[in-house]
Amino acid sequence: MNVLEYQPLNLYSNYELSAKNYPNTPIIFDAVLRSFPELGTETTYQESLDIIKKRAYQLASLGVKKDDKIIIFKSPKFDTYLLAVAASYLGAIPVMISYHFPKETMEVFVERLENPFILFDEETKAVVESISNSASDRKIAVDYLLEQPATPVEPSCLALDQISYMTHTSGTTGIPKLICHSANSMGWRTLWQRTIFTRIQEKRLVAFHISPVHSRFNIGVSSLMAMGFPMMPISSSDSQIVADMVEKHQPIAMETHPNNFVQWTFTAKERPEAFASLKYFHSTFDAINNGTMKTFLTAAKNNDPIFLQVYGQSECGPMILKAHTLETIDSNNARNMGVGLEGLTRARITDPEGNELPANTDGHIHFLSKGRALTYYKEDDRFQSTVHGEWWDSGDWGMIDDDGQLYLKDRQVDLIKNINSNLALEDLLLDNLDFLAEVVIVRDKDNLPQPIIALGPDEEMDWDSWWKQIEDLPHLNHPIIKPFDEIPRTATMKVQRLQIEKAFKNQ
Repeated sequence: MNVLEYQPLNLYSNYELSAKNYPNTPIIFDAVLRSFPELGTETTYQESLDIIKKRAYQLASLGVKKDDKIIIFKSPKFDTYLLAVAASYLGAIPVMISYHFPKETMEVFVERLENPFILFDEETKAVVESISNSASDRKIAVDYLLEQPATPVEPSCLALDQISYMTHTSGTTGIPKLICHSANSMGWRTLWQRTIFTRIQEKRLVAFHISPVHSRFNIGVSSLMAMGFPMMPISSSDSQIVADMVEKHQPIAMETHPNNFVQWTFTAKERPEAFASLKYFHSTFDAINNGTMKTFLTAAKNNDPIFLQVYGQSECGPMILKAHTLETIDSNNARNMGVGLEGLTRARITDPEGNELPANTDGHIHFLSKGRALTYYKEDDRFQSTVHGEWWDSGDWGMIDDDGQLYLKDRQVDLIKNINSNLALEDLLLDNLDFLAEVVIVRDKDNLPQPIIALGPDEEMDWDSWWKQIEDLPHLNHPIIKPFDEIPRTATMKVQRLQIEKAFKNQ
């Protein structure tokens, strides 16, 4: 695979250059964007750039300037990213925060960031109004922003190694950490992504449903635009809406979080024709089970489709990849994440002190990435405690085989005695029990494995199949059945396992 030329990433400069090179390339939405209503449900690179500049001027009229930090805390739609680009025009630092965080978490962020601006909408209004340590003139409602004058101001650019963008960790273990990125660190990630995108044979529409505050979103959108791809960001996670958008607009590629793919499998089985235009599927930064991949590959079988599984982390970006087809999926070990991208990303397995372990030995998964983040804002000690020279301890547990293939088994904090891999067990159950929409195995108050399961739409629990499936497995407690939407999740649909375990310990 040929590696392209490295380029640092400034959000606004990349958008501006993309609009110059591909002005009429379309961007399609599933709903009108509240902070960019002028765009309707379909726009172009150039038209959207013009409105981004207008928003930048309006932000400037409210006092936003170079080096200011501005939390973007609003409903999860594409305008979240467009507002970040507008902030970048001014040389301000967008801090991308998921809309679901409560007041207590937001007040921690405000303290760390030393009274930043907060840009919010109706979805987050109540939380923002309740934040006690943020000055009222730093809180900017989207509707209020749209009323401001748009007197032109000159763009401003930050240094290439300066913090220019912040995202946050998933928050599965407590208050999320603020991850700091620079133009240079993000540039290495877009190089990785652009290299992958060279494998898409035609510049046809690319659809995606990804949390717009995830570091993956910026890298994916910036890379697609740099290469001139038409885009269809879908804000709704409703599988029927997704299927309708894909069937209507016929994209060639689709990316979402693994748990969204799992959630959509029932619709893909009922309406395979809706996904028939797709040739490339891409899962974001996490493992995914075989049955889910096979469902989508089958729906698009006439296109010789490819499902690219990508494993990575916000601190390091996309890292390890493996491509699947209908011919390979049945023999695939879903714990096998694949290999790094030559010259850009690698993995190794170590003991707790960072000493490399032999092949086929379980241990800490370390990443080597040129796109590694700079630090955790105001928590550099926590960041450095995970650094081993050029290597980063991912917090995950796994092994590398004799062929250099990386196997992800669990998060280090989720290990359960007598179970080699919770994730492998979850995959097995999801792959073989098609009435299930989710399986999560956590520790109960006695540290025994407790399955939490959710049924698919209109499905009933098949106890005979369940007991038959687990009879040869290590001991599992009687499963607890919950509605899919009541299982606590992060912005990227990861299950908050420790939150579930905490509830057991408080019983």
